[in-house]
Amino acid sequence: MPPPPFPLPPGATGFFPPHAPLPETDPRTFRTALYTAARAARGRVDEVEDHVHPRTYRTGTVIHPAGRTVVLGHLHHPWIAFVPERRDAYADEFLSPPPWADVFSAAGFLVLTGDQLSVPLAGEASSGLTPFEWRQAVYHGTATLGGAVFNTWD
Repeated sequence: MPPPPFPLPPGATGFFPPHAPLPETDPRTFRTALYTAARAARGRVDEVEDHVHPRTYRTGTVIHPAGRTVVLGHLHHPWIAFVPERRDAYADEFLSPPPWADVFSAAGFLVLTGDQLSVPLAGEASSGLTPFEWRQAVYHGTATLGGAVFNTWD
């Protein structure tokens, strides 16, 4: 299993790090990349949902010849993940990027793999989390990197 491409920075879970506001990703960039990806997949966009509190991500569903793929776009970092269905919480349901995922990379996003997001929430990958974020992870029973990054903690 390949390691994640980064240690999670403080605030990756959507909770503000001390004395610093979280960055915001542009919803228009996500939406544009989503529609471009749907065209590349010879499909269409079915649903787009921007931020719904307390989610740390926005979603879009691409209907394509092979089926349906839900795209998660992190609100605070330019990270993209793929899942089979819309849910309020994710643990290890992350998919490998589809062939059309390179559209998101070209738009400036970091496309994460299912293997990277399924890494246990421990060690170097999660070393940047604040003590508060760790308490939230424990409280919500989050055990994977993807579950911590794409969450609905409140």
